[in-house]
Order: sequence, then structure tokens, then C-alpha cells
Amino acid sequence: MAASSRNVRLLMASVACMALASCDGADSVASPGDPTFVPGGNTPTPTPTGTPTPTAGTPAASCPTGTTDVGVIGTAYRGCRIPSLITSALSLPRVAGVAYEINGRVDVGVDIGGAGTTPGGVSTVLTIAAGALVYANTANADNDYMVVNRGSRLVAEGTETLPIIFTARENLTGGVTDESQGLWGGIILAGRAPISNCNATVAGGSATCENVVEGTSTALYGGATPTDNSGTVRYVQIRYSGTIISPNNELQGLTLGGTGSGTTVDHVQVHNSSDDGIEIFGGRTNLRYLALTGSDDDGLDTDVGWQGFAQFVLAIQKPTNTQTDNYATELDSNGNEDALPRQKYRLANFTFVSTTAATNAAIRIRGGADARFVNGIVVGPSACLNIVAGDASNGKSTVRPANAGLDDDGPPRFDSVLFGCATPFAETTVNGVTVTTAEQRAAFTAGTNNVESGTGLLTGIYLPAGAAATATPFNAATLNPSGTSFFVQTSFVGAVNGPNDTNFRGWTCNSNRASFGSTSGNCTGLPTN
Repeated sequence: MAASSRNVRLLMASVACMALASCDGADSVASPGDPTFVPGGNTPTPTPTGTPTPTAGTPAASCPTGTTDVGVIGTAYRGCRIPSLITSALSLPRVAGVAYEINGRVDVGVDIGGAGTTPGGVSTVLTIAAGALVYANTANADNDYMVVNRGSRLVAEGTETLPIIFTARENLTGGVTDESQGLWGGIILAGRAPISNCNATVAGGSATCENVVEGTSTALYGGATPTDNSGTVRYVQIRYSGTIISPNNELQGLTLGGTGSGTTVDHVQVHNSSDDGIEIFGGRTNLRYLALTGSDDDGLDTDVGWQGFAQFVLAIQKPTNTQTDNYATELDSNGNEDALPRQKYRLANFTFVSTTAATNAAIRIRGGADARFVNGIVVGPSACLNIVAGDASNGKSTVRPANAGLDDDGPPRFDSVLFGCATPFAETTVNGVTVTTAEQRAAFTAGTNNVESGTGLLTGIYLPAGAAATATPFNAATLNPSGTSFFVQTSFVGAVNGPNDTNFRGWTCNSNRASFGSTSGNCTGLPTN
């Protein structure tokens, strides 16, 4: 953002501050970067209580305890600022006429480290009630985002009819359109599960293997606890997020850094992120029912040793992308092709709608990642698949035969996946290595019931049609490791089982990217709470 614009926003914030008697209230708690901060020595954050219920569509008279009144936002909400550092359990209830404000960086807890023994670490829980509205204060000059540090949890559990909405201030004041994006930073969950991109010379997946979350300078993630729990994000919308700090250093809609299998992510919509919808850096978290609408970069981006499962994923890219290196999904390893733990990506029941010919493919697989794709529909004006290998020392890293010594499962595998793109495959040369069209076709056709060049596979943007509506599905449940049951068997391919499927209705919002029906409101509007 231009400096002049930031100065105007600072002036506006200063004027607003003078008009409010308690402008510094909850933010008087020191942040982790404050030189006067004493880890573990903060005044506990009180648990909020309810406030009188105002007339529907009018601002509440006051804020719940534990938050700071920052005045009326728009015409219908009282802004209630969340503390910049939360060190004891805090609950944000759903209160008519209240919208909770993220101002700058908000930290939940203080990092306890990969082994859980870092001096001064504080574990706590932030709970957000179903139907609550949280907005980023984009009237300031800071990057507004929330970090849930290692050892702490975010419990944001909405319902089908009362989703929790994270958005930007402009959404409350009528200042967004279907093209708005990148207005604030997003949500970061940092966990203690294994990752491969250690920032020191230590073994990948060890308790001391950690790194800094992209888009921040101090939030660390990684460890040796595969079952780590960073909380629950369920029936949640994240709108207009994805700040770009610098090239290759961005905040996504939802970032999962080393989060473990104890973390729950399902029924989540990320709408109009200026970077990725969801990016996963290592860890073991599984995800289901994802609506990734209007991402300017990747819909679902996975990196550095993620070993997880995702089912029922709908990614509809932004048609007017400003970034040309964007994919419905991208798998990577940050250039270290054989770093361990190796990424093991498992995706079932997905629909990918690539919308611009400027991107070379809808799916990119690189970095030596292992991958299984089943029950998918992919359409777009360029290629469907781009497999890249940056290392050929042991064979082309992403398509070489299985190698137990390298923990490599072999080439990507596809079953019951239907392509309907301008061309099936795209080639990219990296470090003098090219995975040829023939090699990509061999990987794709090695599976069962795949269609390389389908037509008329979708109707109404994302509903299966033609061959996709009658395709033979693969039993995804057979991919579950012994003793687990995350993947479920379906009778259809794609994320949605035709026009009568209600799984994406009610908790989502509608836009020119996708309409989920009359029970979902418009992304540019807000429900009356």
C-alpha cells in the first residue's frame, strides 16, 4: 500500500482514538515484541460477559468484558477490540450488534516451543461462538492478522446456519465488491507437528525442527508431536484476506503451520484471498468440506512435509487473476526434493475450476511430493496437470519409481479423475529437468477410470454434468491407514453430488465466483446478528 494511503489511515485512526475514552483499553497488554513484556507475568484476560441485546440491525450499547469499545462501525455494529495478546482463556460470545476487531497482530498464547518447554511459554484458548462476526481494522497502517501460537488453541466452531465470519472492516461499512481482496492478513495456526524445512541443521520432524510462519517475523511452527491440537475451525468464512508482505512472503486466508492431527478443519470457506486460500506447511492435519472461492494465487497450497488427507474440496479460482503462478492446488517442498518427512498428499472428491489461461495448469505437483488424487473433476482454459521435478540425481524426483530408502511412494497416482481442460498436461523445465508430457500421461493413465480429455463435465460452475455425473467413483476409504476412518466412500466424483447436495449450502457466501443457493447470503453483505 502506498505511504500516502497509510498516512491517511493513521490520521483517521488517531482522530478516532481521541474520540474514544478507552482507546488503549485491551491493547494495553504488552505484545511479545514489546521490550517490557514479561512472559507468563501478564494480567489474566477476563472472561467476557454478555451485554444487553439491542434492536436487530443496530449497534450494541457496550462490549463484552475482555474487549475494548472502539465505537460504532458502519451503522449496525459496535466494534469491540480483541486484546493484542491473549494469555488466559477468552470467550467471544455472539451478541447482536457486536463485531469483534483484530487490530494489528493478535497473538493467542505465547509460543511454548517444539518440545513444549520454552521458558515463558503460555498456553491458552480463544473460543469464538457460532454466528460471531470478527473484522480486521483496516483503518490502521498495520497488517491485521491473528496468530495462534504453539501450545494454544483457537476454538471457532460455527454451525450450518450460524457460521463464524472473519472479514475486513470494509465489509461492515459497505465498501467491498466481488473483486475486493487482500484487505487484511488472515488466520494462522502454529503447531508442534513434524515439518521438513528446519531453520537449523537438525533432523526433519524432530522437536527442534522449526521455522518461521510465512508472512510473520517471529511466529514459529514445527515439532515432533504428530497429534498436536491447535484447535477447531468449523463452519467458518474467511473473506478478503491474503496480504502480500513481499515477494514469496505472504499471509494467506488460513495458514496451518505444523498443525497436528488433533486439529480440526472442516466446512471452511476462504473467499477472495489475494494469495492462497489455505496454505499448509507440514504437519498432520486433515481437512474436509473446503470452499476456496476467488483465490488470486493457489486455492490449496501444501508444502514441506504435510502428510494429511483432504476430502470434498471445491476450488474456483479468481477469473481476473493478478498473479500468473496460481493453481487450484500446488504441492511443493521449497526446493529440497528429498527432505524428510516427505510430503504425502491425499485428496478425494474435489472439483477444480481454473479460470485463466495465464496459469499453465490447474494442478501443480513438484518438490518430490507423493500424491494420491481420487474422485476429481478438473476444468480450465489451460492445462489440467503440471508435474515438475527439480532433481534427477536419483531419477526425476516427482515421477521416479518408489524408493523405500528415500521414503518415496513413486509417481503421483490418479483414480476416477476427469480432466476437461484445453490440454491435459503442461511441461516445465527446472534445473535442466523436464517431466515430459509422455511421463505425465503415464502417471495419469496408470490409475483406473481416468478421463484425459473430457468435455461438458460441469454445469452451473461446479455441478457435475455429462461423463462426470455418471463416472465410476473410487472407494476413498481404502486409502485410510489401518485403524483410521477419515476418508469416506462416496457414490460420486467431484466435491458435490449434483444439484440436491446441500453440504456447501447455508454456511457459505455467494459471489460471482459461485452461488451456493438461497440459504447462503452474499459475500458482500452480512447477516443480521
